[in-house]
Amino acid sequence: MKISAVLFDVDGVLLDSAGAHRKVWDTWSAARGLDPEKVWELTFGRRPEDTVRDVAAHLDPAAERQLLDRLLEQEMGSIRPVEGAPDLLESLSGSPWAIVTSGARDFVAARFAATGLALPAVQVYGSDVQHAKPAPDCFALAASRLGVAPSECLVVEDAPAGVQAAVAAGCVAVGLTTTHTEEALGQARARLCVDSLADVRSLLAAYGFGTGS
Repeated sequence: MKISAVLFDVDGVLLDSAGAHRKVWDTWSAARGLDPEKVWELTFGRRPEDTVRDVAAHLDPAAERQLLDRLLEQEMGSIRPVEGAPDLLESLSGSPWAIVTSGARDFVAARFAATGLALPAVQVYGSDVQHAKPAPDCFALAASRLGVAPSECLVVEDAPAGVQAAVAAGCVAVGLTTTHTEEALGQARARLCVDSLADVRSLLAAYGFGTGS
């Protein structure tokens, strides 16, 4: 394939935030009398308000999102870059890349600033599209903003919903096994799976993409 741009999910791909998110969702689930395990399974790669709609249709998704955001703010200090993220992003200096996340703009910007990761020029957030992952809209929008055909975009995702969105947009999806198994990501139609961001960097280098340090 020809790689003209790389699109990264954020949580579980560039930021190790699973512990923080799990604490938030467990706290919220307990407060709402819900099964935390069932709720947690429906959070990956999705907007919080979409998860709320699925697990608690009687609640106001917008109001619950505000509560979840406040809870997450209290966990900001525990979020760190995924191993290899700084080196990988540095290697992409001068190359087209973007982040495509179901998260909120303010929170992602704050987490990147706190962890020393640089934000790319193109950023797509859950609020930028009507239909979030697993719908293809977010990745199609990122490709459009970069001026690149979706078929020439390599997507790095850790969640089946994100892989499904990437494939539906016409991108090539690489599954990163930080939060889900290779089997689960393969079932979502990831082209291949890797265990680390170092593997992603090697893959990109094999295709001659990434000319930074």
